[in-house]
Amino acid sequence: MRREVLASGEQPVIAAAPKRRIGERELIWMMALLMACNAFGIDAILPALDSLANSFAVAGNDRQFVVGIYLLAGGIGTLIPGAFADRYGRRPVLFVALGCYIALSLACAAVTSFDQLLFLRALQGFFAAGIIALPPAIIRDRVGGDRMARLMSLIFVIFLLVPAVAPSIGQGVLLLFGDWRWIFVSMAVLGALMTTWVYFRLPETLHEEDRQDIEISHIASNMLSAVSLRATIGYTLASSLVFGALFGFINSSQQLIGEAFGAGEMFPLLFAICAGCMAIANWTNSRIVERFGARRVSHTALFLFIGVAGLQYYFAHQPDEDLWTFVPLMAANMSLLGFIGANFGSIAMQPFKHIAGAASSAQSFLRMTTGALLGATVGYAYDGSARPLATALLLAALTSLAFVLYSERGKLFGPPEPDDED
Repeated sequence: MRREVLASGEQPVIAAAPKRRIGERELIWMMALLMACNAFGIDAILPALDSLANSFAVAGNDRQFVVGIYLLAGGIGTLIPGAFADRYGRRPVLFVALGCYIALSLACAAVTSFDQLLFLRALQGFFAAGIIALPPAIIRDRVGGDRMARLMSLIFVIFLLVPAVAPSIGQGVLLLFGDWRWIFVSMAVLGALMTTWVYFRLPETLHEEDRQDIEISHIASNMLSAVSLRATIGYTLASSLVFGALFGFINSSQQLIGEAFGAGEMFPLLFAICAGCMAIANWTNSRIVERFGARRVSHTALFLFIGVAGLQYYFAHQPDEDLWTFVPLMAANMSLLGFIGANFGSIAMQPFKHIAGAASSAQSFLRMTTGALLGATVGYAYDGSARPLATALLLAALTSLAFVLYSERGKLFGPPEPDDED
């Protein structure tokens, strides 16, 4: 694929139609906000869980299913778009995913029962999975090595701004319109804006020579290779576990902060602080990862994560833990996830340049389903304290280290990898 240098020094992607081109900065913003549609679909509804539960007389922790079923269905759904994107291109599959996201958001706003809402949320997560599965494949179409880790880190900086502000937006919509249904309408509006941007600005990034046939055996072989190669499977499983524990925090955060620590009015602000710390960490990672390498940075962060999780476990089991112990430690571990997530994902995608769509789908499926199930389990185990979450964070971190050691054959802190951009 031919490339030119823009005046700013960026590398444009040039599609078959010579007039459509996009610079690196715009591509990063677009991929980040595509993925952020998914995050907004999760986090914007968090402040309204009490109101939603009251509307349908939902008891106890069952309200968390609005989040958990979306995550789980989205994880299952990521198996589908990658194979079609490897055959027909990234753009058509993205449009299908965005269209489903918009339509099902509006359908969620019109439900009359909690069971209907759960059913539609499952469909929304499943059919909109392409907005999560395809951005890594689009980036992998362009670059590899530690440069991919840098770009993914920058994407996560922007992506994480949405979880940081989504609860505040959700609370603002709730205060302005007085009904949680308008939060789903705001999801549809975001989806429509992203569809327009993608239509006019995103070129097709799939190389013609990399198009794959739609054959079940061929697709299955590609996906199996993406989740069975020893050098990468440990990283996929490790990120599944640490983010599963994070999903546990997301599922129970409103109850944990609002009920256990009695700070419900501060929930959007405290959630934003934690997500903001993660965004800052991703920005820092983007500045250092090409110099030190994704392995050195992420392995160091994983050891620190274990240490902080150990402190969380200790304080959670004290009788007098308070909000001002919990929040700084949670923010610290979310910061460390900023040095783990993008790097682990880039390492896992590195060998699969020519089947990036199938690889991204398979790895996203494993990561999201494992994470969603673990997150739902942790969230549903909420007992009025931070103990279940702290235990999950520590066990997930220790098991993740074992998986990384497996992939690296016991040798950590490897050197930087060269970029293999065409």
